[in-house]
Amino acid sequence: MSLRVDIPDAVPGSDGGGARSIATATSVLWEELVNNPRSGGGDFINRKKIQCAEKMIRKAFVELYKGLGLLKTYSSLNMIAFTKILKKFDKVSGQQASSSYLKVVKRSQFTSSDKMVRLMDEVESIFTKHFANNDRKKAMKFLRPHQQKDSHMVTFFVGLFTGCFVSLFSIYIILAHLSGIFTSGAQVSYLETVYPVFSVFALLSLHMFMYGCNLFMWKSTRINYTFIFEFAPNTALRYRDAFLMGTTFMTSVVAAMVIHLILRAAGFSASEVDTIPGILLLIFICVLICPFDTFYRPTRFCFICILRNIVCSPFYKVLMVDFFMADQLTSQIPLLRHIESTACYFMAQSFRTHEYNTCKNGRIYRELAYLISFSPYFWRAMQCIRRWWDESNTDHLVNMGKYVSAMVAAGVRITYARENTTPWLAVLLVSSVVATLYQLYWDFVKDWGLLNPKSKNAWLRDDLVLKNKNYYYFSIVVNLVLRVAWIETIVRFRVNPVQSHLLDFLLASLEVIRRGHWNFYRVENEHLNNVGHFRAVKTVPLPFRDMDSDD
Repeated sequence: MSLRVDIPDAVPGSDGGGARSIATATSVLWEELVNNPRSGGGDFINRKKIQCAEKMIRKAFVELYKGLGLLKTYSSLNMIAFTKILKKFDKVSGQQASSSYLKVVKRSQFTSSDKMVRLMDEVESIFTKHFANNDRKKAMKFLRPHQQKDSHMVTFFVGLFTGCFVSLFSIYIILAHLSGIFTSGAQVSYLETVYPVFSVFALLSLHMFMYGCNLFMWKSTRINYTFIFEFAPNTALRYRDAFLMGTTFMTSVVAAMVIHLILRAAGFSASEVDTIPGILLLIFICVLICPFDTFYRPTRFCFICILRNIVCSPFYKVLMVDFFMADQLTSQIPLLRHIESTACYFMAQSFRTHEYNTCKNGRIYRELAYLISFSPYFWRAMQCIRRWWDESNTDHLVNMGKYVSAMVAAGVRITYARENTTPWLAVLLVSSVVATLYQLYWDFVKDWGLLNPKSKNAWLRDDLVLKNKNYYYFSIVVNLVLRVAWIETIVRFRVNPVQSHLLDFLLASLEVIRRGHWNFYRVENEHLNNVGHFRAVKTVPLPFRDMDSDD
C-alpha cells in the first residue's frame, strides 16, 4: 500500500511549525490507520507498521527536543563567554566599556528571545499528549533521560573481585604445580578438554576489560561515544560496570579452575569433573538471556540484538554499533574456535568417555573450522555491501575487499597448519602479506584518519584529541607489530602441547589487546568527524512524506 500524508507547509523550528507539522501528521496517521484501517478501497496496514511509524515519530520528537535544548545551552554559554571577554577587555585596557557592550548583547535576539523555551514547552505538550497518555512524568523520561550516577559500590566490588581473582589465580598456579597437571601424560587430556572452555571466558573477560579501558579513555577525553553508538544515556554501560563484569567473569573462571583441580586431586572421575566447565558455560548463557531486570538487562539485550543484526547483516540497516561489534568479532576467531571445540565435546558426550579426539578426527569438525574462521569476515563484508547499497558510497566496496582478503588468508593458514608443504607456504606468505597491507592501510588512513602528508601534525591529522603527538606515533608502531603476529604460524615457536596452547592463547590475547587499542582511535576519529560537521543530534527519518515530493 502506498500511503501519503499531507504535511502542512511550515519551516521546522519557525514558531513551532516543525513540531506542529509532525503533530498534525501524527494525528492524521492515527486517524486514518487506526479509526479507519480499511478505508480507501480496502487497503490495510497492520499494527506492526503502525507501531514502527509511531516509534519513528517519537524518536524524531526526542531528537527535536534535544536539539532545542542544545540551542538553549548555546545561547546561555555565549552570554557567559561575552561577559568574560568584556571583563577581560576592561582589565587589560583599563577602561569601563563592558557595561555599554553588555546592554547591546542582552538586547540581542539570541539572548532576549524566549523562542527556544516556548518551542520546548510546545514539544513537551505535544509529546505528553500523543506519546505518554498525558502523563508528564512518563514523557520526561523520554525527553530528559537521567544520566546514571557513579556508584561507589561498583568501585568496591571491582576492587573486591580483582583481589579475589589474584588470590585464586595464585592458588591455581600452586595447585597445578603440585598436582603435576602440566607434566607429560596428564597435560594432553587437560589441555584438550578443559582449556578451550576456560580460554573462552578468559578472552571474553580480557575483551571486556579492554572495553572498560576504552570507556574510561573516551570519557576522560570527552569523546561523545554515547551519541556515536546511539546508546540511551540512562542505560549506557559505564567503565566501572565494564570492569565489574570483566573481573566477575575472571573470578568465576579461576574459581571453577581451582575447584576442578581440587576435585581431580580428590579422586573424582574425569567424566564427573569435566562437567564443571560445561556448567559454567551453561550458567553464563542463562545469565545472558535472563529476562528479569537484573545483571544489566538493557546491555545484555542490546548485545543480543546487535549479534542478530550482524548475523543477518544484509537484511538490517547497518549502524555504527553494528559494524563496530562485527570488527570485534574478527578479533575473536580463536574464541569462536574454542566454542566449536567445547560444543562438540559436550554434545558428542565425549566428557563421559574422555575421548577428546572424537571431535578433532571428525571430518565435519575439521570443515567447520573454515566456516567459523570465515564467518566474522563474511558478516563484515555483507555489512559493507548493505552500506554501499544504502549510501551509494564505493568506499564500502573497497572496504569489503579488505575482509575478503582476510577471509582468504585465514583459510590458507588453516590449510597450511594441516598440510605443511612448500606450495602452501608460498600461498600463505602471499595471501597474508596482501591482507596485512590492506588492513594496515585501512587502519591508519580510513579508520584512524592518520598518515595525512599535508597535515599540520606530521603524518597524522589536523585535529587531535590527545595533546601529546607521540602517543599517535607509538600507536601506529604497536598496531603494525601486532598486525604481523601471523608470522608465528610460519616460524612455529612450539616444543610441546603446553607451550603450543599457551602460545596460541598469548597470540589471541594480543589480538584482543590490539583491537581494544584500535577502538579508541576509531571512535576518536568518528567523534572529530561529527564535531567537524557539527553533528550533535541524529537525523531521524519519518514514516510519511510531502505530497509535493511525488509530483
